[in-house]
Amino acid sequence: MPELPEVETVCRGLAPVMEGARFLRVEARRPDLRFPLPKDFKTRLEGKTVVALGRRGKYLLADLSSGDVLLMHLGMSGSFRVRSARKEATPGDFHHERSKDGAHDHILFAMSSGATITFNDPRRFGYMDVIPRAELEGHPLMKALGPEPLGNAFDAAMLAKSLCGKKTSLKAALSDQKVVAGLGNIYVSEALHRAKISPRRKASTLATQSGAPTERTRALVEAIKAVLRDAIKAGGSSLRDHRRTDGELGDFQHAFRVYDRAGEPCPTPGCKGKIRRLVQAGRSTFFCPACQR
Repeated sequence: MPELPEVETVCRGLAPVMEGARFLRVEARRPDLRFPLPKDFKTRLEGKTVVALGRRGKYLLADLSSGDVLLMHLGMSGSFRVRSARKEATPGDFHHERSKDGAHDHILFAMSSGATITFNDPRRFGYMDVIPRAELEGHPLMKALGPEPLGNAFDAAMLAKSLCGKKTSLKAALSDQKVVAGLGNIYVSEALHRAKISPRRKASTLATQSGAPTERTRALVEAIKAVLRDAIKAGGSSLRDHRRTDGELGDFQHAFRVYDRAGEPCPTPGCKGKIRRLVQAGRSTFFCPACQR
């Protein structure tokens, strides 16, 4: 599933053809994705202008001139294909080839910008909804989301408070969207390695008994912010399904320190350890047992 940098890359790729443009025509070629589409999906979009396009965690949010918000989630295999008079591109793709099978083209937006935007999703784990802006924060998909890791409010004190008393592993806690929004296997593994903290460490050990942050907490927050900024700058990670707007793969996978590098030497200067893979909560975690404590 795409994580924050990939979704941000998709958002930046769609913005030039969606922001300020009207939905001239909307085709929903099936009544559902992961969840049923609103019955009035087409009518609530057609003729409306996208005032702004943004991101919250792993969600894309298009503010509409009607006061509604079009919420979009890529799921496991979803992607947007943008076709204009000059070219066709897929914002945000991973290194496995994206589906181009028209049988999986489920949603089509014809925009006044001249672009046609097609949502393709072979597994149909993605979803879309249209929600009044005034009700967005209370929506079940939004109200439980944790803080944005690149926001000013996300700091060591906030993270320590969230982790205080948690008996789960640190990896599992950081992957919980209620603790921090937008992180998953890739960037949790990468941030923990930068901060030299073991993914197996109990989450509660990053807070004192009173819930105050420790030095490890401060190091982890800085590592999370740094790895996300680096990944966004590189255009996301080319893992599985997400390609940049220009059609090129993101470059951050070439800078992975641990993710998908099991058996390779640890890149930390002076460390003689080797990267290991373990499974936590059914998902792969990569780390160095020598320098991550």
